[in-house]
Formats: sequence, C-alpha cells, structure tokens
Amino acid sequence: MGRQSISFTEPNDEWIKAQVENQEYSSKSELVNDLVRQARNQQREINYIRLKLEKAENSGFTNDSKSDILRQAKSK
Repeated sequence: MGRQSISFTEPNDEWIKAQVENQEYSSKSELVNDLVRQARNQQREINYIRLKLEKAENSGFTNDSKSDILRQAKSK
C-alpha cells in the first residue's frame, strides 16, 4: 500500500478529525480511502451515463410517439 503525505485546509482537517473522534472512521487514512472509493464509484457512474447518452445521441431521431417509446422501453 502506498504511503502519502497530504495537507488539508484547516476546515477540512477539522471535519476529518471530527469524523474520527465521532468514531465514524477509525483513522484519517480510512476516511480518505473511503472518500476516494466513493469518488471512483461516482466517476464510473458518470462514465456509464455519458456512454448511454452518447449512444442515444448517435442513434438518431425517431418518429415514434411517446407512448410507442414507452411501450418499447417497458418491453425490454
């Protein structure tokens, strides 16, 4: 596991210390790792949505009605 030295602004450091003191996390490292993990998961979701939007944009337009589109979506 890589070891890093990082600096936090005072408000962020106080918040991190409070999370550890409140026993939300056992250490600053655990909290930072959890935040990074959450950011990575969020980025995966954003990438997935972006791919879906690009696919939809590239598929072109349709002349189907709203009810036709809804029916097709429900059938899948």
